[in-house]
Parts: sequence; C-alpha cells; structure tokens
Amino acid sequence: MAQRRFHYDAAFERYLRDRTVPYVAVDEARRALDAGRHPPVSLKSFDFVVYSEHGPNLLVDVKGRKHTGRSRKSLDNWVTRNDVESLERWENIFGANFRGAFAFLYWCEASPPEALFQDVFTVGERWYAVLAITLDDYKDHMKQRSPRWDTVSIPAQDYARLSRPITELL
Repeated sequence: MAQRRFHYDAAFERYLRDRTVPYVAVDEARRALDAGRHPPVSLKSFDFVVYSEHGPNLLVDVKGRKHTGRSRKSLDNWVTRNDVESLERWENIFGANFRGAFAFLYWCEASPPEALFQDVFTVGERWYAVLAITLDDYKDHMKQRSPRWDTVSIPAQDYARLSRPITELL
C-alpha cells in the first residue's frame, strides 16, 4: 500500500484492496504540468485510477468529510472549482475509456444506520462510509457555495439521487 498523507485516502485504498478492485494510487508529491494549455499550467492531481471490468475506468478524486452519521441531508459534498476543472482535464488527457468521479468518504463517529449508507467499513477503529458521483453528474448539478473559496456543491436532493456506492460505477 502506498504511503498516504490523509487518513481518508488510506481508508479508500484499504477499501479498494479489501474488495480486490484493481487500482493505481497517484503520487501527489508533484503537480503535473498541463502542456495542452498555452502557457502550460499546473494541474491538480486526482488520487486513484480505478479499473473496471465492464465500463469505463475511473479517475477518482477522494474527498474526506466528517459526518455525525445521523442524517443523509447533512452530507457535505463540496469541492473546489479547480477540483472539477482539473478532473475534467484529466478525463480529456486519459481519453474515452476513462471518466472522472468524486469519492466522498464520510468518517463517522460510530457505525451509521444501515439505511443511511450501503457501503460502510472500518479501518482501525474508525468507521467510514463512501458515496461516489460521476464528474458529469456533479458538473450538471453544481452550484456555487463560496465565492471567496471558489467552492461548489450540489443540492442535497440531487446528491441523494445521484450518489451511489462506487462499485456501481465499476
């Protein structure tokens, strides 16, 4: 297993390994240079290439959030506009058999109710739940959250309808 800087990334990697899902962890030590732009610009990395047996492979950007585990209505799903734009650019670089996705890992203080999440797992003594959403679905429903921080999110109703276990995207 690669050395991961954040516990959310390490937890997601454990999740993939435990389910024998083939993947490659992306080295985030250096930003890639997007030579497709003039002048070339720094391009934010995603976290994992996750391979699928039946559909397109996923370029996954993991987003960690702490959650009480009580209500699905309060599931944070914000990202930066740069996250969206960079993941979109990576899709173009990798080509037609790859699509971007955000994997939201929710660190729960205790085991969340089964009705709240389908995908719940533990790493050490921490409980996690994971929901994924494709970049296309995210872009189609995102709204500005904070102009100051240049963050976006999607409304709770749309997120509840569009997010799903990441294994369903594979």
